Amino acid sequence: MNETAYAKINLALHVRRRREDGYHELETLFAFVDAGDELSVETAPRDELHVTGVFAPALSDPLGNIVAKALGKLPRREGWRVTLDKRLPVAAGLGGGSVDAGAVFRLYDARFGLPDDWRERAARLGADVPACVKSSTCIGRGTGIDLEPGPQDLAGTPVLLVNPRVPLATGPVFAAWDGVDPGALPGGTAREIALAGRNDLEAPALGLCPVIGKVLASLRDTSAWLVRMSGSGATCFALFETSEHRDAVAEGLPREWWRLAGKLR
Repeated sequence: MNETAYAKINLALHVRRRREDGYHELETLFAFVDAGDELSVETAPRDELHVTGVFAPALSDPLGNIVAKALGKLPRREGWRVTLDKRLPVAAGLGGGSVDAGAVFRLYDARFGLPDDWRERAARLGADVPACVKSSTCIGRGTGIDLEPGPQDLAGTPVLLVNPRVPLATGPVFAAWDGVDPGALPGGTAREIALAGRNDLEAPALGLCPVIGKVLASLRDTSAWLVRMSGSGATCFALFETSEHRDAVAEGLPREWWRLAGKLR
């Protein structure tokens, strides 16, 4: 069995308040790109995880990998030998581990069918894992696990992801948030929400990783109709009207930056 772990982006990410439990109250519009990490599964006497790909060296603890943890959340009478081709940068605001776990859940669903409590099992792995299981545009509230279907009007939109190859951990970015709530996530179509929305983690991320500003400036000086940082960074994305415009912009970016061209699902 084979499955793509579709890259996650936040078209808008509003941080509303710090919670007493240490988490943050969020409102976000999740969207997913039609490319990402690749997983393949074979039956085996016991569970195994093998990590390959350009970003494999960033995952130093295979047993602590979220894919291994996802396997432990899903009961089976057979072992799975999983090969993870790590194509997405780590600590990049793309939900790398969460989308990998989501792909494991989809593989399990295809073979056995998901248990009724799959959302709870997924949420125990991470706040955005339930959204990554479905990997379709949706709105997340609370810590991100309270999901509702999102408008699908941006499906097929050309998108370019760009990362300066600088990892940025989520915790310090949230810790640097100034605590100011400029307002709720707007309503409307996905395009309207994206254009009227914002990413409240962009400013603290810029303070920790200034090169994000160079990425954003390079993308904003193009034909893109929306440019924003995704999640807690450092990956930024640009949405275009045509694939030709997207590809021309990708060709003009610094060669040392990682980039991925695709379309929204």
